[in-house]
Amino acid sequence: MNPVDLTLYGILDPARSRGRPLPDLARAAVSGGATLLQYRDKTGSTRQMVDAVRAIRAAVAGSGVPLLVNDRVDVALAAGAEGVHVGQDDMAAGDARRLLGPQALIGLSVKTEAEATGSPLDEIDYVCVGGVFETQSKDNPGAVGVAGWRALAAILRRRRPGLPVGAIAGIDETNAAAIVAAGAEGVAVISALFMADEVEAAAARLRRIVEDARGASGAAA
Repeated sequence: MNPVDLTLYGILDPARSRGRPLPDLARAAVSGGATLLQYRDKTGSTRQMVDAVRAIRAAVAGSGVPLLVNDRVDVALAAGAEGVHVGQDDMAAGDARRLLGPQALIGLSVKTEAEATGSPLDEIDYVCVGGVFETQSKDNPGAVGVAGWRALAAILRRRRPGLPVGAIAGIDETNAAAIVAAGAEGVAVISALFMADEVEAAAARLRRIVEDARGASGAAA
């Protein structure tokens, strides 16, 4: 398992950017404290996606913050991204691992008990459980809520102790602390970061919320 920091996981999507250049948004998010980035584009051509990933990587070069690609292993390979994040209906995690190699970061989405029980955890580096809350960034029927997140994370951690488990969907400054207090290693955020007027400031606030909630949870334990 490759080390990964899920504290503040920014997901860049041209549909949730207010038309602003993604490299600029990525740079601002990293300056504010993002620890991991993902590029997600459901409508762009393969060439557009490869060019976008290369531009984002150049914008955050030297920061140490990895950039993953949602779904598209071919794009990650062509553009030299650090890895991919796959869903349950995308390329199998084992196939992605064979194509990208042992050093690539591979994340997986999990939303149901069946997925938590049956997913190939030995092939991945982290899981994001969700959707946790309702969101406008993608079709997300049946958000699991904090209690649902906690139950699914418990299954995953029983199966693979030490597996980093984050939370995704509908997370913002009003609810990030609650999901971290429930045990999430971090939060994956789209709109609360990249639809914000000041992306760097939004990232700094979210990073502080996560770290404060993590500290409070540790003190309570």
